[in-house]
Parts: sequence; structure tokens; C-alpha cells
Amino acid sequence: MFRQLLRKTPLAWFQVRREKTRLAIALAGIAFADVLMFVQMGLNETLYESAANLHYSLQADLFIINPISEAFTSLKSFPRERLYQTGAFKEVKSVTPIYIGRATWRNPQETQRERTVLTVGVSPAKPVFNQPEIAQQFNKLKMLDRVIFDRASRAEFGDIATLFQKDNSLTVQANDKQLQVVGLFTFGVSFGSDGMMITSDSTFMRIFPERQPEEIDVGLIKLKPGVNKQLVQTALRDYLPKDVLILTIEEFAEREKVYWATSTPTGFIFGFGTVIGFVVGIVIVYQILYSDVSDHLSEYATLKAMGYSDMYLVGVLIQESLILAILGFIPGFVLSSAFYLLAASATLLPIGMTVNRAILVLFLTIVMCTVSGSVAMRKLQAADPADIF
Repeated sequence: MFRQLLRKTPLAWFQVRREKTRLAIALAGIAFADVLMFVQMGLNETLYESAANLHYSLQADLFIINPISEAFTSLKSFPRERLYQTGAFKEVKSVTPIYIGRATWRNPQETQRERTVLTVGVSPAKPVFNQPEIAQQFNKLKMLDRVIFDRASRAEFGDIATLFQKDNSLTVQANDKQLQVVGLFTFGVSFGSDGMMITSDSTFMRIFPERQPEEIDVGLIKLKPGVNKQLVQTALRDYLPKDVLILTIEEFAEREKVYWATSTPTGFIFGFGTVIGFVVGIVIVYQILYSDVSDHLSEYATLKAMGYSDMYLVGVLIQESLILAILGFIPGFVLSSAFYLLAASATLLPIGMTVNRAILVLFLTIVMCTVSGSVAMRKLQAADPADIF
């Protein structure tokens, strides 16, 4: 059937391009629907990816957290004793506690605007990040009241990078404590954090005096080479009390993603926006195809009188739908790629076009246009040869 269609006059293409204004409106509508789907999907995926960035940046084979902890923005502490109990296993090479807090940062420039900064407290003797730029600066944190700051934090924190470069040091305030910025690193923001700073565990306790050193937020477990991670994880789960969870990096990151997908309205909103874009596209393409069939109903009836089957005419309409889908997808793809660049620059979120997302939106565009064509078929099938008289 497909070969037979190729041998015949490309009626679908002639129909599509005949009304230039109608074609332009159709392509603009499809492009708009594609942009809406691209934006919603891109932000949704970026939400999950950025939320798990901190997890994947930590050097550990297993992690210990409180079972009621849902996300890095709302971690609950657990006794440091559990980490020491873990260290007693012969398969364990080392254990490291991490403290997580949210401090009130005051912009050191004239605005003095206050923002919440994610604060990570670690032992300066044990680099726990797999980013060399961070690990190389841990020695700078051995003195009290020293921090290193994420230069990719939002602008509301102040132009910290420029101020720091003047003297290779900068005095700031966080939780009404005077701190010294002694280094910079690049990490990036997420939906749960606009900025981040790293400090020693001792300085962390000074910034958060209400916290106790015995109560930690995340425990990092590094295993000896050649050890079966799953077996050790099972043994630790059986040995330790049920007031802690033992997770792999994949489970730890997935827990964060599930939190943002199910416990916040953000994931639902982005998913709903994708559905709205799909529905809008169906309506727009349906209106275009329906108008086209209505305007040329007598011509279609004439073709039927000449012996062309309903199947052929339906094929023409489906071809029109596919042509509109492809032509409308191209500007939608280009506009969405440009939007991703602007959004990444404005929000500092790691958002960008991906091959999988482009293929998915193209598929949805084809489905969208095909569904519209299928609905418009009812008008086409009503074309009667008697209508030409």
C-alpha cells in the first residue's frame, strides 16, 4: 500500500502547501505545543537530575540515613554511634559523618539581602567529594570559621567570585556568624538549593550551635576493594537497629527523586503541563484538518465519484497529519533548544536538550497529529458523490 501511495500524485503535500496562511498557523500551533512539552519535560528531568547531583558527588559505597529522612533539604539526624558500629565490620575501610544544615546567608554587598544557603559540614582530614576542585581545598578548612563557596550559586548571594578574587579571601555572614570564604568551587543550583557552602565539622557546629556532634545527617561507608557491596549491605541491615537505613548510591539518589516526584507539587505540575501541551496540539491540528476537509468536501466527493476509495482519501488525510507533525516539530525543536540555553543561563540549572527527549516529543507530535487526523476522518467519510450536484 505504501508503494502505491508513492506512485500517485502527492495530493497530501499539495493540500498542505496550497493555503500558505493556514499552513503557517498550523505549524505555529504545533510548534507551540512542542515547545510546551519540551519545556515541561526539560524542567521535570532537570528537577530530578539536579536533586541527585549532591548524592553522586560523594565518595562512598554505602550510605546511612535516618529512615524518616526524605530529601537533602529535610534530613533527620541519627546517632553517630551507628557509624562506629558500622566501622567495626572487617569489610569496611572507613566511615565518615556528614552534617547538613540550611543557614541564613547575608549578601556581603550593599543589598545585604538574606538567602538560605545549603551548608555541608565534613571532616577536613577526609575529602569525601569526587570533584578534584573541592577535594584540593579541604586543607583550607582546617582553621575555624573557614568555608568554600559555590561560585555557581544564584546571584542573590552576591558576586562572591569577583569579591573573592580581589584578595583571595572574603568575610561573610551566615547565621549571624562571621565566616571567611577561602576558596571557590563550581557545583550548581537545584530546585531544593539556591547555593551551597562547605565547611569543617567544627565550624559547622559554630554556625549551628543548637546541633550536637553526636547527631549526624549522612554517614558515608567506604568498603575494602573486592568486597561484595550487596552482601555487606544486607549484613549491616540485619546488624544495626531499625533507626537507620543502609542505602547504595542508586537507592539514595532514587529516594531523593521520588520525594520530589511524589511529595511535592512540582512533579505533578510539570507532568500536567506536558499533557496540556499535547491536548492543545490535538485541538489545533484537528481544527486545521477539519477546516481543510470542509473547504474541499466537494473535491473529495468528486474523487470518490471517480473511483477513489475511502481508504485512499483517509490515507491522504493521515499523510497531511504526518507532514504537519514533521514541519511543526522543526521550529518547536529549535525554539526549545534556545529556551534551554536561556533557562540554564538565568537559573543556573543543568537544563539542556537531549536526544531521548527530542525523540519522545517527536513521537508525541506524530501521535498528536495522527489522532487529530483520525478525528477529522469522520467529516471526510461523510463526503458523498451526490454533493457535487
